[in-house]
Amino acid sequence: MAHPAWVRTIFSDADLDAIAAAVRRAEATTTAELRVHLEQRVPKGREPLGRAQEVFRRLRMHRTRQRNGVLIYLALDDRKLAIVGDAGIHARVGDAYWTSMRDLMVSHLRARAARDAIVRAVEDLGRVLAEHFPRRPGDDPNELADEVSTS
Repeated sequence: MAHPAWVRTIFSDADLDAIAAAVRRAEATTTAELRVHLEQRVPKGREPLGRAQEVFRRLRMHRTRQRNGVLIYLALDDRKLAIVGDAGIHARVGDAYWTSMRDLMVSHLRARAARDAIVRAVEDLGRVLAEHFPRRPGDDPNELADEVSTS
């Protein structure tokens, strides 16, 4: 998948491949679905969390069988991020977990380690999701794409 030039100012093809691979590894242990979505900027008049929730719905993440999708959203030029977990996972981990995940990502992003920020967040999410939504023999296949999406 060809990504826009603004994505390439921060992420190389190898970075994007590493993020997709981290999503695949995380999803191999859970029935949950993870997505990473990048935008150049948060649309004018919108807050990052509200925009992430809109993208979450547009990507049909609310339609997973167990309501256990998680979206990591970053607006690169604005240096904003949000993490949205569907009702099934949010009920199990609560606000404190999302705050700690955001803080972890922010510390890596401030250190100019964008790839590490996302990969480590996906790895941590994978562990937590596997705890609450473990994959068992015969579970359904991947419901959503693993590649980084953009808009």
